[in-house]
Amino acid sequence: MKVIKNYLYNAGYQILNMIIPLITVPYISRVLGAHDVGINEYTNAWVTFFYLMGQMGITLYGNREVAYHRDDLYERSRTFWGVEALQLLTVSSAFVLYLVAVFLFSTTFKEFFLLQAIWIIATGVDISWYFMGLEEFRITVVRNTLVKIASLILIFTVVKTSNDLGKYILILGASQLVGNLTLWPYLRGNIVWVSIKKWHPFKHFYPSLLLFIPTITTQVYLVLNRLMLGRMSTQADLGNFGQADKIVKFVLAVVTATGTVMLPHVANKFAKGDIKGVRNSLYSSFNFVSAIAIPMMFGLMAIAKKFGPWFLGREFVLAGSVIFLEAPIILLIAWSNVTGTQYLMPVNRVKEYTTSVTIGALSNVIFNFVLIGKYGANGAAIATVGSEFLVTASQLWMIHSTISRRKLFRETWKYLFCGMVMFIVVNRICSVINMTVANLILEVVVGAIIYLLGLILTKASILDEAQKLLKKRTSK
Repeated sequence: MKVIKNYLYNAGYQILNMIIPLITVPYISRVLGAHDVGINEYTNAWVTFFYLMGQMGITLYGNREVAYHRDDLYERSRTFWGVEALQLLTVSSAFVLYLVAVFLFSTTFKEFFLLQAIWIIATGVDISWYFMGLEEFRITVVRNTLVKIASLILIFTVVKTSNDLGKYILILGASQLVGNLTLWPYLRGNIVWVSIKKWHPFKHFYPSLLLFIPTITTQVYLVLNRLMLGRMSTQADLGNFGQADKIVKFVLAVVTATGTVMLPHVANKFAKGDIKGVRNSLYSSFNFVSAIAIPMMFGLMAIAKKFGPWFLGREFVLAGSVIFLEAPIILLIAWSNVTGTQYLMPVNRVKEYTTSVTIGALSNVIFNFVLIGKYGANGAAIATVGSEFLVTASQLWMIHSTISRRKLFRETWKYLFCGMVMFIVVNRICSVINMTVANLILEVVVGAIIYLLGLILTKASILDEAQKLLKKRTSK
């Protein structure tokens, strides 16, 4: 039940992280326009590379190491001080390099590049990995929720015209910084002071670096689309892709919330030698994410063409087709999140995980060069799907000797069948009625009913598992 509670907390927070942009996206799209939205996407893509360089693989590494030493207060505390000291050193170096790059090489958007630097500072004081390792997700969720709501209010009260792009960037970066700082008071009573001589921060450098490689290569094909679109196409094209991508990632956040929750849970089982428990967690998690990712993917595809321009505004007609083309990553990333983040990483098969995401990054570069020049934002969406497919396929091949893929996919055909039926019906409804709030709700409700009825008719095991959880919950 603790895993379920943590999933709900983390899923709730991830949804909030995406809902706030979704609430602001229609407003910002209309106030700033596609061109200025593209500038924000472009400058933010560059700063992302630098704060990832500073953070290395510390978020994943710190999460896992705290989970390993969860029951030993002293070792847990020593791990925290050592890892955080390393993070401050590496992030400070990245911050200096970023400023040098901006002043030496930036000829346009320099003001916006400097405002984006706040994200790097926020990374230096981010200790969410510690609480994730303890499986204490309530702390991170409650405190950051208040900060996110405050940022939402500021956006609507401060960003009023097309000249307020700088204010918008400042609010986003400052909210991230404040949110990270609010976690520090919760350390009181959670850790003990350890002599600086015993921190040994550099002993964490190499294992963090090993995790940095898959982290940075993963981000390459998440960010590279924006950088290459900014160079090879127009800022308006980039704006369309960026806003469409936010909508897809909102749906994806609901599914991938399991990864953050399950990593420390599986890592703790692995540390105790419970290999059978590790495998059972993998099968259950894979079945769960398949059951929710498939209807979300098909549902978004069914309404994408009309939903994009209706939600974002007339300048974002292209966003509808981008959403449709990019939606399959919801399922692909859901699967690779289980096989990679929830299995390969916690059981310390980092090299295999690194290999898989490197394949994705390299293929994404190739796909982008081939597709963006001819198809623009649509090409970037297709490239993203292609690279995510290769990541998922390679990870499934890597675990074939230790995991039964037949058991892994045993129920998947049921979810795919129900999802396709739902897609056909909802897409037909969407094609004959106008897109309004009431009609959108109707389409969602109809889709959910059709999918649920399909699960009942095919006797999907996810329904039995849900029923058992509810019985456990009500019996307490």
